[in-house]
Amino acid sequence: MNQPIKVALLGATGKAGKYILQELLQQGYSVKALIRQPENFLITHPLLEIIKGDIKDFETTRLLLSNCQVVISSIGPKKDEPLVHSLATTNILKAMDEFHIRRYISLTGLNVDVPGDQKSEANQASTDWMRQTFPEAVADRQLSYEILSKSNTDWTFVRLPWIEQTEERRGITVNLQDCKGEKISTSDLADFLTAQISDTNYLRKVPFVASL
Repeated sequence: MNQPIKVALLGATGKAGKYILQELLQQGYSVKALIRQPENFLITHPLLEIIKGDIKDFETTRLLLSNCQVVISSIGPKKDEPLVHSLATTNILKAMDEFHIRRYISLTGLNVDVPGDQKSEANQASTDWMRQTFPEAVADRQLSYEILSKSNTDWTFVRLPWIEQTEERRGITVNLQDCKGEKISTSDLADFLTAQISDTNYLRKVPFVASL
C-alpha cells in the first residue's frame, strides 16, 4: 500500500540522492524531485514527479514543496556555488512555513560543529583541514545549522563520513558526539534517511551516521 506522504527531494541526481530516491519509491512514497536538467534524467515511476529548476529560486522552491509533507535534501558540495546550502535552507524553511510542513531532513559533512561534540583526534583534524582548504563551503554548512537551530521545524541534520556508492547494506552506527566509522554506503544512508520520515529519535539533532 502506498504511503499517504509526499516527499520533496533535492539532490536526486547526486551521489547519494539517486539511492534515496530509489528507496523512497520502493517503500511507496510519492516523490517530487527537483532536477535542473530533467531532459538528462532517465528515471521514471508512477509515484515520481519531476520539477525543473534551481533551489536558489524561491518560486521554484514553493512549487517543489507544494502538497508535500516531508522535505529531504541531499544537496552535495558544489565547487561553483560554495554558498548554495544556506540559501537553500533559507528558501526551504520559508516555503515549509507557508505550507505548514514540519519535517525536514538534510545531509552535511563531519566538519559542522555543534555543542556537545567530542570528535576524535582524526575527525577533528579532518574538520580543521576542510575549514582551511574550503573555508567558504564549510562556513556555509555551519550557517545552515545555525539557521536550522533557530527554526521551529522538526529538522534533522545528518553528518556523514565518506559516502561510498554501493548497494551493500552493512548496518549503521549513529552517535551524537562523534563519527564512529570512516564510510557510509549509499544504501545504508538511504535506509536511514527514509526511516527518519517517521522516526522521532533525532528531531532537532545533528547525528553522525556511518556504516558498520
